[in-house]
Amino acid sequence: MAFKDSRLLAEQRRRKVLDLIEQKGQITVRELAARFSVSAVTARADLDALCSGGLALRSHGGAVRRLDSDRNTGVANDSKRYADVARRAKVGLSTVSRVARGNTNVAASVQASVLAAAHDLGVNLAPGAKNRTITFVLGNRDTVNEFQSKVLLGAEGFCTSHDWALQFVSFRSDLSSPSSRLTLPDILTQSGRSSGAILSGTHSANVLAALSERKIPFSLVGNNIVGDWQPEQYDCVFTDDVRGSAEITRYLLSQGHRNIWYIGNQRLPWLARCARGYSQAMKEAELEPRFSEIGSEDRELGYLAVKALLASGERPTALFVGTDQAASGVYQALQESGVRIPDDISVAGFNDTIGEVLHPGLTTVREFPKELGVHLAEFVLRRIQEPELPPQQLMMPTELIRRESVRPIIPGHSSAPPVSLHEQTL
Repeated sequence: MAFKDSRLLAEQRRRKVLDLIEQKGQITVRELAARFSVSAVTARADLDALCSGGLALRSHGGAVRRLDSDRNTGVANDSKRYADVARRAKVGLSTVSRVARGNTNVAASVQASVLAAAHDLGVNLAPGAKNRTITFVLGNRDTVNEFQSKVLLGAEGFCTSHDWALQFVSFRSDLSSPSSRLTLPDILTQSGRSSGAILSGTHSANVLAALSERKIPFSLVGNNIVGDWQPEQYDCVFTDDVRGSAEITRYLLSQGHRNIWYIGNQRLPWLARCARGYSQAMKEAELEPRFSEIGSEDRELGYLAVKALLASGERPTALFVGTDQAASGVYQALQESGVRIPDDISVAGFNDTIGEVLHPGLTTVREFPKELGVHLAEFVLRRIQEPELPPQQLMMPTELIRRESVRPIIPGHSSAPPVSLHEQTL
């Protein structure tokens, strides 16, 4: 009887898990375990049961919603339409399937014949043409932070207003792996896949090449690509972070600061771009750019970089931090060390996602992530509908937001007090 009750509870929980996946598009093992107060083993078993039953798809760390077009009916309809195209083009059914999947191992002349036959029959063989779903691919991030959440919200709103669905998937890859060795998310390559993708988070240039080779329409956030790539070849939206970083550095200079340090991990492309703008402004003022870097990101980056800076004995009057999230770690490190903001050290951030909730309020550069998401969705939908359109690029402006974390100083005066040795220790 106890076993029967346990099995019933598991079935009820799995129905609730499936409802969550349908609502959110994705759930992780960690979220599931916390929400239902079960172990990670039980959470994985629930997801395995749903995925083995064809009700969801496994993703990195969890599961994602299964597209309706993955069902048997869609596959059967594909087979019939592909067979008609194969007869007209005088090729095998497998050849038509390869063309529809964007397989590059089909001779150009054969591909042209298949596409011409499909056009004559009114069959759209564009990858993912049979559903109205876009996949938002968050690359190489452990969590959806405040910035990414707003990008996602903007993209979802645009898709919904145009009668398209947006689903979310987390994707982790080796940023140095060649495109030939990359394994893209199943949701982008399987039968019944989504019509296109939006790339946010951090991706390698090889991911762009892999998607292009498979003829999968996509748009991307241009600030976060690792490796050599040519933006003019892709549909991409940038935030003008170089200009914004130069502007906020000039603002610090206008307040009398000269000993200004940059806090950021330049191995990450968006932080390297902010460092570029900072360096430009410092060199314009004939000052040496100064950097404190730690191989981390977000709050930990700011916390550890400032602890190391204080331990070195350096006494900056102002810190420019590459993200608001890292600036929150800077606040913690300074407060623990008895250094007052802005009385002793002024602090400025970048992206304005949490600046107003920090104390004192953080002077920062405002980005517009929700609007960025809208344009990303607009670009990929246009690419799906007009595949021959030239690549689209857009540079989003930024805005300087002045709050209480920066104060003017007397030129040549360093207001930061000495920090005792035990406070410098990491």
